[in-house]
Amino acid sequence: MKTATLDDIAPLSPVSRAAEAALPTRFGTFRILGFHSHLDGQDYAVLVRGGIEGAEALPVRLHSECFTGDVCGSLRCDCRDQLEASLEFLGRAERGALIYLHQEGRGIGLINKIRAYALQDDGLDTVEANHALGFPDDLRDYEVAAAILKALGVRSVRLLTNNPRKVEGLEKHGVPVVGRIPVITARNAHNARYLDTKRLKSGHLLDG
Repeated sequence: MKTATLDDIAPLSPVSRAAEAALPTRFGTFRILGFHSHLDGQDYAVLVRGGIEGAEALPVRLHSECFTGDVCGSLRCDCRDQLEASLEFLGRAERGALIYLHQEGRGIGLINKIRAYALQDDGLDTVEANHALGFPDDLRDYEVAAAILKALGVRSVRLLTNNPRKVEGLEKHGVPVVGRIPVITARNAHNARYLDTKRLKSGHLLDG
């Protein structure tokens, strides 16, 4: 007889809270929560600062995973810089949350992201490279993030982002976004075109 798993049992919520522990970091002390998503079968990490149940206008960062930036310190993007800036902001806040989302390469996955890098090496920008691989410029969806925020009892958020699509994506799934906190980081010679493409083609709210 097959043993039932979490995904075999119809959940009352699209996500299940499965683990919790203290997480001291150089940005401050957080609680790290583990959620299992019944929407895609994946596990998600959430860093929480202070008591957030019932919170309104809660500072929240939705961070898309970036192996090359977050882990390797790539200079081709601003992902690690945005992650650290967001953690610094939240570490100083009385309360807030960061949700780390499985959205490598804006949703196209690590292998396709590396293929897109190769096309960028040949002269395409990030949007053109995605299109050349047969993808839209951004495949990300924020249903899991919205489900986690609802499970945590968050009523509304102030989103740490430069990307209006994240605001629209959360609101589409029923989480009110009552404000936006810019996350502006330094440019370098390797990511200047990347940032310009974000601003000019993807609508990110960055300084020109």
